[in-house]
Amino acid sequence: MTKPKEELKNEFKSGFVTLVGRSNVGKSALLNTLIGTKIAAVTDKPQTTRNIIHGVLNSAQGQAVFIDTPGIFKDKGNPLSGKLTQRAEEALQGIDIILYVADPSKSLGVEERATLAMIRNLDIPKLLVINKSDLPAKEKMFLDDYRALADQFTAVFELSAEKNRDVQPLRDKVFELLPEGDPNYPPTQLTNVDEKFWIAELIREKIFKALRQEVPYTTHVEVTDIEEKPDVFVIKATVYTYDSRYKKMIIGSGGRSIKEIGIAARKELEAALNKKVFLELEVETDRRWEERI
Repeated sequence: MTKPKEELKNEFKSGFVTLVGRSNVGKSALLNTLIGTKIAAVTDKPQTTRNIIHGVLNSAQGQAVFIDTPGIFKDKGNPLSGKLTQRAEEALQGIDIILYVADPSKSLGVEERATLAMIRNLDIPKLLVINKSDLPAKEKMFLDDYRALADQFTAVFELSAEKNRDVQPLRDKVFELLPEGDPNYPPTQLTNVDEKFWIAELIREKIFKALRQEVPYTTHVEVTDIEEKPDVFVIKATVYTYDSRYKKMIIGSGGRSIKEIGIAARKELEAALNKKVFLELEVETDRRWEERI
């Protein structure tokens, strides 16, 4: 006996959505806002995101896996830039939708041209997301330039990831465009990264925010141990930088900087883990730190 067509139809939507764009346009903030929880580190520093991070959004419509990517950052003197751009390109393989995230306060430059060239010939839906709509009008000087790209995209959205404004229409459009299929992650799993990676990202974010010199570009964090006791998480982590003078900056006079970083990280960890945290941070010099990422 043949089943009616309506019983055969799978209405569950599922697929992968990659966020691309130049460095520091707010892709990680958008990922966190779309998912509804903090997964990726967010700062105002370029090249914060160095790994391919998945954020899983489950809804009654289905499951969307958003893929955060390193920002396109053209700097011939920075060997890290080439490695991160390659990772961004790899994240465009086998996906269902592209979100091109733009910052209207920045002019269309070489990074935009490089990103647009990467996605131009991909035969999948492309959504232009003009972020930072909460900025004053005088700061969004290039808004019309990005709006003029509309004919290259399936749809255009103007929103604020940081303020969580006008984000829901983007979610709705994503599920409208996703193909039908089975979920790629269990419903309780929100990301592809493990606990150690997430904690390391959070610590690195606090380093970025605490230090305004070039130190953040030269740092990497590894969580070496996590022990859950009845009343406290004991977490040990090492901050790597490639030069002893940067090590001194991170530690600070009398250990002041690393103490402030530790306090900020501990407070956020305690709020997320709902438990007391003892955080032990060490700072080491490693001239080959880039090989660790």
